[in-house]
Amino acid sequence: MSEEKCPKCVTGLPAWMGTFADLMSLLMCFFVLLLSMATMDANRFKKMAESLNDAFGVQRQVIAYEIVKGTSVVAQHFSPATGDPTILDEVRQQTTDLEREFLAKESESESELKNQEQAKLQEERQAKAQIVTEYVEATEQKIAEANELAEEVKEFMIEEIDQNMVSIEIDLARVVIRIHENGSFSSGSAEFNPEFLPVMDKITAVVNGSVGTVTVAGHTDNIPIKSGLYRSNWELSAARAVTVAQTMLNDGSVDEKRLIIEGHADTVPLAANDTAENRAQNRRVEIILIQGEMPQDLNNPILDVVRQ
Repeated sequence: MSEEKCPKCVTGLPAWMGTFADLMSLLMCFFVLLLSMATMDANRFKKMAESLNDAFGVQRQVIAYEIVKGTSVVAQHFSPATGDPTILDEVRQQTTDLEREFLAKESESESELKNQEQAKLQEERQAKAQIVTEYVEATEQKIAEANELAEEVKEFMIEEIDQNMVSIEIDLARVVIRIHENGSFSSGSAEFNPEFLPVMDKITAVVNGSVGTVTVAGHTDNIPIKSGLYRSNWELSAARAVTVAQTMLNDGSVDEKRLIIEGHADTVPLAANDTAENRAQNRRVEIILIQGEMPQDLNNPILDVVRQ
């Protein structure tokens, strides 16, 4: 049997080896890229290593305390931490509740205004109370002086009082010397009867010894006057008051600035004009002595307090 000769080998590698080498190079580059871009999980790698150890007869128990979680680039480079307050040197804008601030200021203003009003009201009340107190004290003193003067006048004119020519009354701080028509004036006349002039001398002495304002007021009844000298009871009452005042001035001891003349006709009766006795009581001239400077009713401070 003849030996077959081996064909002569071709010099160099086969052509397919070049293509295969290129393919292997590309695959290796591809896996290198995959490996570089892949995320390494230490826990997972550890688990796989343990599995291999178990498979090859190495038994080792490793307790995993955490559940396997995926990781990310952020988790690898940054870890959560507790925030601590940091003092900043910069000044930041502060937010203000304008409505709340306005309401607070408005409430404060209303409270302050209310307190001021209450303080002012309290001052006014105290001032009014002081006025009333001072007026009452002054009035009480004048009433006491009037009572003392009235007793002196009654004692001084006891005879004329008994004869019903005059009467003495006290009206608060006023002493009223009432001249009755009986023995003083004739009916419808404003001239004194001669026998009444001594009584007027005593009245003048009383007025001269007093202080304050002296009011001389004439009064009549409601019977229309029939005398030709006077047109009405107004003129008659005023004329009688003038006669009394002029008689006191003739003495020269009474200051005319103290005198006030009034004529009331029948507008201020003491009794109803229904009987002859009552009408005679209403025909009179009153000399009113006001101790000191007693204020008139219209100027009375107490009335001002009551009105308000």
